Amino acid sequence: MSVRKAAMVMYRVCWIIFFAMVVLSLATRPPFPYWLTWVPAAVAIALALAAGRRARSAATNPRPAVEVDPPVAGRWVALNSPADKVPSHGIHGYGQTYAIDIVAEPEPEPEPQPEPKAEAQPGAKPDTGVGAGKGGAVHGGLSRPKFRYLWPVVRRNRHFPAFGAPLLAVADGTVVHASHGRRDHLSRNSGPALIYLMLIEASVRDVLGPGGIVGNHLVLDLGDGTYAMYAHLRRGSLRVRVGEEVRAGQMLAECGNSGNSTEPHVHFQLMDDPDLDVAVGIPFTWRGIGLPANGEAFTAGGAAGRRPVPDSGAIQAL
Repeated sequence: MSVRKAAMVMYRVCWIIFFAMVVLSLATRPPFPYWLTWVPAAVAIALALAAGRRARSAATNPRPAVEVDPPVAGRWVALNSPADKVPSHGIHGYGQTYAIDIVAEPEPEPEPQPEPKAEAQPGAKPDTGVGAGKGGAVHGGLSRPKFRYLWPVVRRNRHFPAFGAPLLAVADGTVVHASHGRRDHLSRNSGPALIYLMLIEASVRDVLGPGGIVGNHLVLDLGDGTYAMYAHLRRGSLRVRVGEEVRAGQMLAECGNSGNSTEPHVHFQLMDDPDLDVAVGIPFTWRGIGLPANGEAFTAGGAAGRRPVPDSGAIQAL
């Protein structure tokens, strides 16, 4: 076990000790002074800072961006993009320095135009049959639900167009990790749900380790010390297994909502090690698209392009 791996293991152990001491202090009179409760938390923070030193150093002098294919097809919007800030998710841990989140935003189908009315024949009765609803407009396609401050608190994953979308191999490679046993939870894109996620759920998941944070995930070895990681996969959706060689564009799994996630979305990153505890992020760019910034829409697998989309008030996916 490397020093960095041992530091991350001790980091989680310290947080477990801290939470246990807090519960003990609340439940009964503990056999130790109150200030001692905060020692494990301080040690955990120090270990996290020490473990992230290499990643912070690498970010100050990044290697050239690796060009790969986009991991999805269709129209998507970028969130938490390294084109706007580094580290893109606010931390270097788990190889996330240059990670990006993307959410599906299909173009709404055009509103059907009303057919010209034929002149009524003398004595003819008006048409009272079933037709279009009020306003005469029927919009196709599933739109991404907006962030709500109070209600509904949660939504089911089927309401999000990203859920179940195919995830594609960004290059030829070999599967070195694949997991899909964790459940897909309800959305966290409301005020109360987001508070619960940030104050309680995220802390518990962090203590559980990388799997608790990224949920079901898949790692590809692209060669030359470069690994691609897809996070938050849909439970039971894997189409490949560890050791299998894949080709660029091959379907690997489906987008889900497992792990530390506010809604179904794709979390993608390149890194220098398959172990998320010790991995350092690697810059990347998508062939034919580049690196979309926050709020930019792009289309993959067709006429590639990017453009900003209006602010819908939706919270950024985690």
